[in-house]
Amino acid sequence: MSEDPDFDELLEEQRRARIVRQRNIVLVVMGLVVLLVALLIIWRVRRSKTETEAEVTPTVSVKVAKAEKETIAAPVTAVGTIWPREKADVSAKVSAQIKTMALLKNKLVRAGEVIAVLESRDLQAQRAEAVAALNEARANERSLVTGTIPKTNAEDQKALNDARAKVNTARATYERRRALYDKGGISKKDLEASQLDLTTAENELRLEEQTVALRERSLNPNDRALASARTAQAQQHLATLDAQLSYATIRAPITGIVTDQFQYEGEFASAGGKLVTIADTSTVIVKAPFSDTAVAEVKTGDTVTVIPTDTSAEEMHGQVTLLSRSSDPTSRAVEVWVTLGNGDGKLRANGAAQVTIAANSKNDAIVVPASAVTLETSDANEGTVMVVDDQNVAHETKVTIGIRTPDKIEIVEGLKGGETVVIEGNYALADGTKVEVATEEEKKEPDEKEKEP
Repeated sequence: MSEDPDFDELLEEQRRARIVRQRNIVLVVMGLVVLLVALLIIWRVRRSKTETEAEVTPTVSVKVAKAEKETIAAPVTAVGTIWPREKADVSAKVSAQIKTMALLKNKLVRAGEVIAVLESRDLQAQRAEAVAALNEARANERSLVTGTIPKTNAEDQKALNDARAKVNTARATYERRRALYDKGGISKKDLEASQLDLTTAENELRLEEQTVALRERSLNPNDRALASARTAQAQQHLATLDAQLSYATIRAPITGIVTDQFQYEGEFASAGGKLVTIADTSTVIVKAPFSDTAVAEVKTGDTVTVIPTDTSAEEMHGQVTLLSRSSDPTSRAVEVWVTLGNGDGKLRANGAAQVTIAANSKNDAIVVPASAVTLETSDANEGTVMVVDDQNVAHETKVTIGIRTPDKIEIVEGLKGGETVVIEGNYALADGTKVEVATEEEKKEPDEKEKEP
């Protein structure tokens, strides 16, 4: 160490400064190295990501369909009631005990077939009395009209007939003699004698006719009218009893199935009381109430689909046969009738059936499968469709929808028709995704593998 303290201090400061510079240089170098390493790591990561994206392009397998122009109609549905084409409630017209009546429920009866016989012995006795009263009235009327002395009436009638025959003979003789007189065969005196005989015969005929007429007019007109009225009354009473006797035999008014039987053999049937109900179910009418707005465009002849709800019967197709001209004031419902054949009897009377009418039909509408449209909510009028271009890239397209059916949807705005749209695999499919159209065989293979044990 030097003896000079100032010199030593200077050397110490120089040494400290050198150490600080060396330390700063080391820190700067270390910072540069760290920065270079970080830049190198970032560059390698970005290069690796770019290479990966360039080498691997995601492809999604989808199923597609064409947006085509066709006819579409909005279905409107209601639950209706099945009614028989004809229905008859058979009642007794007279009060009597049921003498004969079989168990008829669920059995087929023909029109005019006897289904019940009521007790009628009292009516038969009354009819016998009425026949006797009618015979008596007719005998009294004949006695009054023909007079009380039948022999005199017969003689007068004979004299009248003889006078008519004498006139005919005298006229024929006169005609022959006049023909002979014209030819000069007889004298005028003989012709005048024949004319006198004809005049005498005609006078005798008029006398006999007046005699018969005077005898008839000698009877009291009131007595004759009274006798005629009594005869008519007896005839009417007999006709009434005959009608009541006919009511004792009850016949089926129509051909059909007995759906209900209210009384049975041995019971007392009162006048007006129902015995059975007969329904002709060979043809049924489904009556369904639709809202007046839903059927605004419905008309007679439109196609209808009917599905019975209470039986295992298959879907049936028919046409609108009647559209009510009035609506219910409370529910604003309009009744629609659909006539269906039911020869096999699968549809039950008074059963329920779902009726679907294709209404508001539109032609040349752009239609896609319902699965192609993604809606924000089930009742929304706007949604998206994934359209596949010529490069098999899917593009999200916003659309406005119109008529909906369970299988198809009308596109009002967004498509022009003919586009290829994704119908399977479009859920959460990103815009611009490369897609691969799967064939039916490719779709079936995974399903078959899943089914294998």
